[in-house]
Amino acid sequence: MIKKFSHTFVICAYKECKYLEDCVLSLKNQVQSSKIIMVTSTDNSFIRSICSKYNIKLYVRKGKSDIQDDWNFGYNKAKSDLVTIVHQDDVYDKYYLKYIMKYFTKHSDSSFVCTDYYILKKGKYYCDLNCKIKAFLKFFLRFSLFNKIKFFKVLSLAFGNSINCPSVTYNRLLLGDKDIFTSNLKFSLDWDTFLKLAKKDGRLGYIPKKLISFRIHNGSTTVSFIKSNIRYYEDVIMFSKVWPKFIVKFIMLFYTKANNVYGDVLDE
Repeated sequence: MIKKFSHTFVICAYKECKYLEDCVLSLKNQVQSSKIIMVTSTDNSFIRSICSKYNIKLYVRKGKSDIQDDWNFGYNKAKSDLVTIVHQDDVYDKYYLKYIMKYFTKHSDSSFVCTDYYILKKGKYYCDLNCKIKAFLKFFLRFSLFNKIKFFKVLSLAFGNSINCPSVTYNRLLLGDKDIFTSNLKFSLDWDTFLKLAKKDGRLGYIPKKLISFRIHNGSTTVSFIKSNIRYYEDVIMFSKVWPKFIVKFIMLFYTKANNVYGDVLDE
């Protein structure tokens, strides 16, 4: 008998994001239906109005706002087999969930499944060199023969965070109900999590289709971490988990150029 998985989109909302409704609509418009919930640690009337308008259950986390705590809170509020942690400013292709469910049906031993993505900046969708490099780094994850082998799983993350975080759907049947984000890092906590999972049993699934649009804007968390140099220092920490120091220094000479995708946004 073919396993039928249940799924939940968990939207992590923060303050008053003007792109939140676009994100919600992209989830509502999926060709394959799913449960949608929203979590926040910054409860406000704007977020509540969006939830009320689209009949979405809201869960409020008490305490100081924190990315990792918010993600774990949302992950644990989803009681389904599969869960996608959604960033409030991204947009999902209407076929995203259809492809995800199809993959898990075929490979139920996957810890998570990710996809490729478009960049969405100032209303324009495109795929730059950075997108293409990340797709190349995930090459071996395309094949079921390799994406369950530790060496190839780690290799896909050894030269940078090749996985677009909001494109990932996690398998709670394998990962369990406990917190899955357990990093000491603030920005690279997703990369750190993926690397930890790569070293454990479980396939890392990859669908080489652009099924999410990753929005870049001046108010995004990524931009704030780049401006504060936190991203740079944490990326050094992550590379050091795989490579000796002299190789890390060499990699960083090229890796920092990845920030060019933010270009004029950083100058705003």
